Amino acid sequence: MRRRSILALPLLGPPLLAPLALSLPALAQPRAIRVIVPFGAGGIIDVAARLMAEPMGAELGQTLLIENQPGAGATIGARNVARAAADGQTLLVSGAAHAVMPALYNDAPDPARDFTPITLISQQPFLLAVHPSNPARDLPGFLGWLREKRDTATFGTTGIGAASHLAGELLKKLAGVDFTVVPYRGTPQAVTDLTAGRLDFMIDSQTLLAPLARAGQVIGLAVTTPTRSVMLPDLPSIADVVPGFDSSSWQGMYAPAGLPAPLAARLAAAAAVALARPELQRRFAEAGLQMMAPGPDALARFLAAETARWVPILQATGARGG
Repeated sequence: MRRRSILALPLLGPPLLAPLALSLPALAQPRAIRVIVPFGAGGIIDVAARLMAEPMGAELGQTLLIENQPGAGATIGARNVARAAADGQTLLVSGAAHAVMPALYNDAPDPARDFTPITLISQQPFLLAVHPSNPARDLPGFLGWLREKRDTATFGTTGIGAASHLAGELLKKLAGVDFTVVPYRGTPQAVTDLTAGRLDFMIDSQTLLAPLARAGQVIGLAVTTPTRSVMLPDLPSIADVVPGFDSSSWQGMYAPAGLPAPLAARLAAAAAVALARPELQRRFAEAGLQMMAPGPDALARFLAAETARWVPILQATGARGG
């Protein structure tokens, strides 16, 4: 018996056509977009990416799936995105570490050349917090304690080149103090050691550290931006004691280099609509995140300024990625 052509299918009747008809919409469904976060789950960059995913996905008509790929100063995730197809199906959400990768790793992708900027997302002041066993109860007292300890005090960070690490190096430079940097694969792990007394201090996400400070598990001493934090309005700024100090966590979204202009414009527009939604703004505010100017041009300018600012500080320390 000869095989029937697809044109003969209507003669087979409704019972046989029903499974075929049901399968057609599934075949037409767009693929989910992978959003790589080059840090562990639970950090502020991961939080911002997850808050952004639902409203941006709704605007695009696609699901945005967050995938954590931590390690090597955020270069593992960044490298995987740089090597992905420039088809709009793979994105990166990263922060300050993205701006300084080449200064730390010889094989790191170039932040300006190897990626297409999509949008800035948000930023957040960091909190300087110590274990309750520390004798200091204000920033001047803590800086004096660090000078006594010299390099034996331990400072936890999510990795060499991460925004938290850069904040620590800036404190060393401007305050004339020293300490031992202890890198972790993610913020939650470092926070666990801080609350257990295995770390002396951290400069990291107020979203994670503020509740612990309220519970008495850590002592918050100051925030890292010149203006006070909305989440922690009673805490002073480090700049009140250390003039010129200014550091924060920020997040930007990127696609691989070579993304066609229409796709880049579509992603940037969807991100801008998502960021303008009152519900997302409310959820960002609850997490202590402050909106930044959206769009690819704003991100490109901000990234260039962050690279110019932080790379010399890293080079002066002689820091290199592991």
